Amino acid sequence: MSFYSFILKIFGFKLEGKFPEYNKKVIIAAPHTSALDFIVGYLALRHFKIKPHFVIKKEFFFFPLGIILKKLGAIPIDRGNIKNNFVDLMVNEFNKREKFNLVITPEGTRKRTKHWKKGFYLIAQKANVPIVVTKLDYGNKILGPVKTIMPSGNYNKDLKNISECYKGVIGKIPENFELPIINE
Repeated sequence: MSFYSFILKIFGFKLEGKFPEYNKKVIIAAPHTSALDFIVGYLALRHFKIKPHFVIKKEFFFFPLGIILKKLGAIPIDRGNIKNNFVDLMVNEFNKREKFNLVITPEGTRKRTKHWKKGFYLIAQKANVPIVVTKLDYGNKILGPVKTIMPSGNYNKDLKNISECYKGVIGKIPENFELPIINE
């Protein structure tokens, strides 16, 4: 048992699934309803021997927190600069690295939303990497990868396939999670 799984076991979580052997992937983590999701998700990814990378507002990169965040895999992003194209910035990160596991919460917020952000999909599509669907199920206390898909180019079809993985999954704050509306 790894240190990470030991800590999660103390909190009652069970780890399930197996990550695919890709060097590069977009990992979507849902539902994202609480700040605790970061800690729980990070521990789970480390158990699976995944070195995660994630984006955080550049305002958090002050001394000494910035050093810690970078060590954990954080990438600063200037959300106020409209010249920054988030998708292209992340595709560049994929292109310049041999191994890169980008973790994104598709809802883009911890609040209830009917529409997921499309960035995770566009990044995977442009970088030609798979999307690994993972779940943080507080109701059943289960964490781990559920499915891997390559973007087909049909976002609505793929989103429907992804959202089916989250049926019955309960977030830390259940009222803050809703499956996305899919335009067919």
